[in-house]
Amino acid sequence: MRFDVISLFPDLVEIHASTGILGRAREAGLLQVRAIDLREHALGRYRQVDDEVFGGGPGMVLKPDVVARAVSWAEKEESGICRRICFSPAGHPLTQEMLRELARDADALMLLCGRYEGIDQRVVEACAFEEVSLGDYVVSGGEIGAMALIEGVSRLLPGVMGNQDSAEEESFTVPLLEAPCYTRPAVWEGHSVPPVLLSGNHAAIARWRREESLRRTAANRPDLLRRALEERVISEVEAEMAVDLSAIIPR
Repeated sequence: MRFDVISLFPDLVEIHASTGILGRAREAGLLQVRAIDLREHALGRYRQVDDEVFGGGPGMVLKPDVVARAVSWAEKEESGICRRICFSPAGHPLTQEMLRELARDADALMLLCGRYEGIDQRVVEACAFEEVSLGDYVVSGGEIGAMALIEGVSRLLPGVMGNQDSAEEESFTVPLLEAPCYTRPAVWEGHSVPPVLLSGNHAAIARWRREESLRRTAANRPDLLRRALEERVISEVEAEMAVDLSAIIPR
């Protein structure tokens, strides 16, 4: 998998992609990350990348001609199925389902990081970028979104995770949150690990984890609990139990 990231701050992307799981995967040749400096594709003495908003209003907008030149430069190496994504609060939400789709179906991803007030909409549409949002909040640029997407997709690629079961068991693999996890010491500052986890009874541990997953989802993400019920991942009895547990044992 190849990731081309067009950004005014390519060093942010490069540092993240050289660290931890991503860094090891790059060294092993399992993925490529190329950070493309948008300013290198601006013209003139001052390499201007943005301009004022037509119609008035605060902030500056990334210029379409500069973005288009960066895209043209990057697409020279496009091969196979390349999806183009830009990050915007107006986009559709980035979900685990979308990450799985990208990991399964795409050979490469071109990621465009907005800054300031945003990106001229004409180049977003002309270059066929999908608009994606991290959530219902605003940050200063798309680099955080790009890094989240790269890591989320990469974890699903064969060989990237040391234990692929970890990716399969995490929150959102099904529309439920993970149960809480614990490690040594068994007692820390008066707080004990739930006794069932020390019992060695694997069936009881599995039941506890299922109940905790349901309780946590009901308490923190009731929208996911409804979805799990609609998709028949859980039964009506489990949904009712989850609500009851979340009331008895709050988060």
